[in-house]
Amino acid sequence: MIDLRSDTVTRPSPGMLKAMSDAEVGDDVWGDDPTVAKLQAATAERAGKEAGLFFPSGTQSNLAALMAHCERGDEYLVGQLAHTYRHEGGGAAVLGSIQPQPIENAPDGTLPLEKIAAAIKPLDAHFARTRLLALENTLHGMVLPAGYVAAATQLARSKGLATHLDGARAFNAAVASGVSLQQICAPFDSVSICFSKGLGAPVGSVLVGGKELLARAHRWRKVLGGGMRQSGVLAAACLYALHHNVERLAADHANAAALARGLRQIGEIKVTGQATNMVFLQLPQEHCAPLELHLKQHGILIQGVYGARLVTHLDVAEADVGSVVKAAKSYFAGI
Repeated sequence: MIDLRSDTVTRPSPGMLKAMSDAEVGDDVWGDDPTVAKLQAATAERAGKEAGLFFPSGTQSNLAALMAHCERGDEYLVGQLAHTYRHEGGGAAVLGSIQPQPIENAPDGTLPLEKIAAAIKPLDAHFARTRLLALENTLHGMVLPAGYVAAATQLARSKGLATHLDGARAFNAAVASGVSLQQICAPFDSVSICFSKGLGAPVGSVLVGGKELLARAHRWRKVLGGGMRQSGVLAAACLYALHHNVERLAADHANAAALARGLRQIGEIKVTGQATNMVFLQLPQEHCAPLELHLKQHGILIQGVYGARLVTHLDVAEADVGSVVKAAKSYFAGI
């Protein structure tokens, strides 16, 4: 199957499976799994931060970061479209007693600076205490402009706020921008970096930041059920991804651009956006379900959870792009 539902659907490659099989392991709850330690150090070095902490998922990594930054009754500023707000089960509020203050995203994915400033509460017992600004890069595939990130984080710091980046696809942002991961992460106090999306690992995220902050996050990881034992088996997959699957993200971006060009040739399909490894479509409602079924019958999977979003990844080859466009054309030719 050509699976365009997400870049989370990738399967471990033979090389990654061998690295997992050969991994030297210990008990990470005791802090003595050498492969986990190696991954944490390597990711922190790549991101330019003091330390790293391995998590089973990006959702848990983000939540632990929010809980490390904020106390009960505090709030964090976040985009209406952000994953930590919309797609992580309300964990900050439910489990962290942290109030999200959502801000409407601009079309380019940014949070307007004037809206950030207006959302910061005064120090008054009537209000939740504003403690943190959380951004996401990439957002819907879009890379946040470096100048904007610098201005937004500077504004937050000037108001006494900490900053966190949901960097689930931070490597995509770095490759698309032609800069290092360190440059993407530099403006933030903490960054959650995911390995189970474009980098192709089966699970895993690393939270990077200062040692004191990560000590607090480490406690919350345990509380949230993220203390794992011989997790070096999983960390080995992430290390393999770090060493082999970063630069090749450029191929995913090129394939997404080619897919968007091909689908624009079909009059009934409106390509509403393409950035990094994502293509967004607008289809007449009556064609959504039939087209999805038609594509499935031709060995192509799409889904509607995020709307009409197609995502390229390491299991989608350049030739597959042509197959998808051909199958879509055949559907509309037969209606």
